[in-house]
Amino acid sequence: MERKVGSGVATVEAEADGTFVLRVDGSLQSQVDLADPANLCFEYVRRIGDVLDAVAERRQPISVLHIGGAGLTLARYVAATRPRSRQIVLEPDEDLTEFVRETLPLPKRAGIKVRPVTGRAGIAAVYPDSVDVVIVDAFVHEAVPANLVTAEFVAECARVLRPAGLLVFNLIDGSAGLTFVRRVAATLRTHLTPPAGGSEGAGPPARLSGAAESRPPGGAGFGVVLAERKVLRGKGFGNVVLVGSAQPVPELSDAGRRAQPPYEVLPLAELAGKAEPLTDADGFTTPAAPAGTFGR
Repeated sequence: MERKVGSGVATVEAEADGTFVLRVDGSLQSQVDLADPANLCFEYVRRIGDVLDAVAERRQPISVLHIGGAGLTLARYVAATRPRSRQIVLEPDEDLTEFVRETLPLPKRAGIKVRPVTGRAGIAAVYPDSVDVVIVDAFVHEAVPANLVTAEFVAECARVLRPAGLLVFNLIDGSAGLTFVRRVAATLRTHLTPPAGGSEGAGPPARLSGAAESRPPGGAGFGVVLAERKVLRGKGFGNVVLVGSAQPVPELSDAGRRAQPPYEVLPLAELAGKAEPLTDADGFTTPAAPAGTFGR
């Protein structure tokens, strides 16, 4: 199936294993299992699934804001594993969403609302202190929009998150020094910080008690990095998942060791180092994936 959408030509193709692959202009966007939405096919998506599983027990409803929709894979996962969860998806390509709804229908009463707006415009309309997890997984021409990784945007995410809420980024990088993801990590640590006085907010009921890093100095935020070792060493282009919070984050090391393939779990502070946070005024360009990385 094929259709012209706002971001290009979208196609949905059936795979031999019964899943469906969504592409836009040949670039891989999502892989969806309609029979089992809890089956996450992409490695980085499984890592974010591990984060969600650490936030709350199965069948415990949570509130999730998704920046970027495509095939709605993670929204389907939350709806399947935690019924009655409240989810909002900000996806500006309304034609793409319509195509996905027609070819890869959402389950009835899934509790997923898709708003045809950009991340920056859409998050401004979200109520303060109303979301357990914000997931930023948005790409334009195989690059993360620059205005979704700055201090100003992180501040908006902090506004809508509950005190122990998590901000999750799916980023791509492959530079030797991981300059881009280091600066985003620094932005998270600097602008997703504990409240004055250090009061502990109530997190989702089943949140794991083990913190992945001790309280950072100087009021900085908490967080971890999830990625393959070769990517963290600057020896290959790939996905890097950043998890930030104003409170201790769930322990994910065991999940990283059990995963196939395994992934590394590092403190956000270790990746950030002395990198400078990103701001809207910086006028930077985010890295784009090399041709062929996502199935062109």
